[in-house]
Amino acid sequence: MAGNLGGLVKRLQDIMRQDAGINGDAQRIEQIVWMLFLKVYSAKEEEWELDDEDYVSIIPEEYRWQNWAHEEKQGDGLTGDDLLDFVNDMFKAFKELEVTSETPLKKSIVKTVFEDTNQYMKDGVLLRQMANELDAIQLNQYEEIHALGDIYETILKDLQSAGHAGEFYTPRAVTDFMAKMIEPKLGEKMADFACGTGGFITSWLKELEPQIQTTEDRKSFSQSIYGIEKKQFPYMLAITNLLLHDIDEPRIFHDNSLAYNVLDYTEKDSFDKILMNPPYGGSEGEAIKNNFPEDLANSETADLFMSVIMYRLKKNGRAAVVLPDGFLFGTDNTKTAIKKKLISEFNLHTIIRLPGSVFAPYTSITTNLLFFDNTDPAKEVWFYRLDMPEGYKHFSKTKPMKLEHFQPVMDWWKNREEIEVEGWPKAKRYTAEEIQEGGYNLDLCGFPHEEEEILDPLDLIQSYQEHRKELNAEIDRVLGEITARLEN
Repeated sequence: MAGNLGGLVKRLQDIMRQDAGINGDAQRIEQIVWMLFLKVYSAKEEEWELDDEDYVSIIPEEYRWQNWAHEEKQGDGLTGDDLLDFVNDMFKAFKELEVTSETPLKKSIVKTVFEDTNQYMKDGVLLRQMANELDAIQLNQYEEIHALGDIYETILKDLQSAGHAGEFYTPRAVTDFMAKMIEPKLGEKMADFACGTGGFITSWLKELEPQIQTTEDRKSFSQSIYGIEKKQFPYMLAITNLLLHDIDEPRIFHDNSLAYNVLDYTEKDSFDKILMNPPYGGSEGEAIKNNFPEDLANSETADLFMSVIMYRLKKNGRAAVVLPDGFLFGTDNTKTAIKKKLISEFNLHTIIRLPGSVFAPYTSITTNLLFFDNTDPAKEVWFYRLDMPEGYKHFSKTKPMKLEHFQPVMDWWKNREEIEVEGWPKAKRYTAEEIQEGGYNLDLCGFPHEEEEILDPLDLIQSYQEHRKELNAEIDRVLGEITARLEN
């Protein structure tokens, strides 16, 4: 059957290409995912019914997958306009499901998943073909679920070429490396406050799973994760992803992490480990900025998320965060204030500079991995530049980054030493005082700029905007000093 899964995505996409209602990859993937969610949810419900004879589905009986998508014999199921009308009614019913604070999470997710989801197809015969393809998957065998998990990974990778949808996908090599370095332990709680499709969460679970030995351990494992995702589409992808990873109650919430005042957070809102790739380049309005102390508030989403992380990291907790170069070199007042807080109140111990094409083809903006603990103020910060592996000019969709490409960092991590290559520092330690004296510029151990990199136009604009902010801040500082001297 796993062989049958191999061409599943292609077969589904071939069917949808014939449908006038679907326009582009993002819509095709959304169509696959809501149907796949119902198929996976149906398999989970069969398990829950076996474990609990009193289990009652939140889904009205006629809308359960096996009662409309499954055909006992070929040709006896709803099709054509009848199927389209039925599915439209089903969507309406899901959006109107009664959910209270007492509703178990594994039931309430049905309503949340369908809140802003769309059924794009206009041809009911093609929709029937889609249902038949998905219904043929046997999800009652471990191998089959595992194989579907791999298929799901290819769906998520396809997001990278689906325009804006690519922003929700962090390459698996990056999430796996960060999860490994943060050392998950049973009993800990991790969070991702902009979890996208759940990549960091599934990497965390993969790293943690070998520690399970008892039923109690399994429960602790399942309850170790917490995610928030603002956008409906990636939220739906993340929920399905976790159901496929055998998490019956995926603690992922459709919400905006920035919509709450950070000063209201208490110990119960904090986490042992935080793994994140905050959205960057986005902009938030005044109402959101009011949720942050004045010196930490600006409209750049990555900066705001850094504040959320600092306010929600438990004492002795550890965080690993992906941030763009603009955060490292930015000298505007907010970025400087955030970096000052990060170094004076947290132990920012390591910054890994990543090659520019790690996130290709979605963006060519260079990114970095910041690792810090909520222990003592930083005394020193280590920088390590990860160069392109031998034989690679750049990463791409067909030649993506792999976990093995992080091996040089992993070898260096435990026995740190300064490294210089052709006169350029590749790994170097800076004291907190040196960083403070440098105006909290963290753009250190960067890549030698022998050749000019050609960026995508939108990336180029964002890069210019970051540099303009930096220059404006520097001009304001110098003018302020001159004014102060003239006034004296």
